[in-house]
Amino acid sequence: MSMALVAGIDTSTQSCKVVVRDADTGALVREGRAPHPDGTEVDPQEWFDALAIATAAAGGLNDVDAIAVGGQQHGMVLLDSDGGVVRDALLWNDTRSGPSAAALVDELGAPVWAAAVGSVPVASFTVAKLRWVADHEPGNAERAAAVCLPHDWLTWRLAGGGPHSPVDGLPCTDRGDASGTGYWSPTTGEYRPDLLVHAFGRGLSVPRVLAQYDAAGIVEATGALAGLVRDGAVLAAGTGDNMAAALGLDAKPGDVVVSIGTSGTAFAVSETATADPTGAVAGFADATGRFLPLVCTLNAARVLAAAADMLGVDFGELDRLALSAEPGSGGLVLLPYLDGERTPNRPDATGVLSGMTTSNSTAANLARAAVEGMLCGLADAIDALVACGVRVERILLIGGGSRSEAVRRIAPLLFGRPVFVPQPGEYVADGAARQAAAALRGRPVDWPDAHRYQEFTGAATPAVRAAYAEVRD
Repeated sequence: MSMALVAGIDTSTQSCKVVVRDADTGALVREGRAPHPDGTEVDPQEWFDALAIATAAAGGLNDVDAIAVGGQQHGMVLLDSDGGVVRDALLWNDTRSGPSAAALVDELGAPVWAAAVGSVPVASFTVAKLRWVADHEPGNAERAAAVCLPHDWLTWRLAGGGPHSPVDGLPCTDRGDASGTGYWSPTTGEYRPDLLVHAFGRGLSVPRVLAQYDAAGIVEATGALAGLVRDGAVLAAGTGDNMAAALGLDAKPGDVVVSIGTSGTAFAVSETATADPTGAVAGFADATGRFLPLVCTLNAARVLAAAADMLGVDFGELDRLALSAEPGSGGLVLLPYLDGERTPNRPDATGVLSGMTTSNSTAANLARAAVEGMLCGLADAIDALVACGVRVERILLIGGGSRSEAVRRIAPLLFGRPVFVPQPGEYVADGAARQAAAALRGRPVDWPDAHRYQEFTGAATPAVRAAYAEVRD
């Protein structure tokens, strides 16, 4: 008997990735990818076209039994009453909605937002983007009949939706991605239409939120996907990218995933919801019925890139230099707020190199200070999770920055916990595939060998954190 196959799709900011895995073991069968256009707003049709290219690169999905989409959180897709896209989607990283988010917080108060939806709105949240459209594009606001997220829209298209499709009840979604909108409560599991109306001025149709193992329907391949995807395949709810990554990594309560990309995130699988009125911790839900409190920092791998440029070296030499210096970098401290910072919320801050003397001003100390400064910023993010009652036992380190040997070896010294680095993989697409397998089987699936980890440990160096905190504060 042939094995059942599932596909996971990662429709991220920069590209679309498709992985095909064995539904029962998680073994990778094949994969493909295609780029997305640059920018902070994009015509959603570009996602659909990229999916077709990535699907073809993966050898097609005609033999796949179930599919799920993991997608970039928060992005706003507005649809008219005929299912047409009203305007280009505003992505999570479009900051024009910053003043709109600040206005929403001023109007109701941060504690009210945190209690209502687990998070205090920032520019990335859908609710802030809705306010921006209402204030700046009244014509588009008037045409809008429904709002959904990038993964919701692509799931809908896979089910045969699109222009001239009814938008009532729209695409389905899951609690993970819904929790990043700013108008759905992880605590109650219900939408807050009053908050959507407060932001937009009137109500809009929103996706149905499915239970974690429910199917959203079946695939009806149209347009460029016709002939590439099996009609009738089970279509799972899909989820947000961070939630899918947690699934792909098989993160459990006590785990914190630290992702070192251009920016950084630290998110934990938690049995209880969080509601941080300071706004440092976003109280998201995950894709399994648990919760996914998350902290975002602006400065992560870009700090390493800046240090390498300053020293005129490549990343391999930066690693060698950093590991040749002693912990504490001879008293040199880098506060890495090179592009402002989100956690703590200091958007106008700049980086600071402190403690320079003639004896410690070496390339090795500067390299080490860059690694330590970046990791101290992420350690602050982990501390913010702990302050919200989140249990932290081990760190799962992912993202481009996790490939640095210096980062791997210095991280446990600053995080004060063992650090596990998984083998490279498409964690978001893998998590979506695992969700597809759960929808196919009607229960969670265990893929114990999907990822292997390399463990890094070491004695904590609290003096380094203390010196960093002194400069930070």
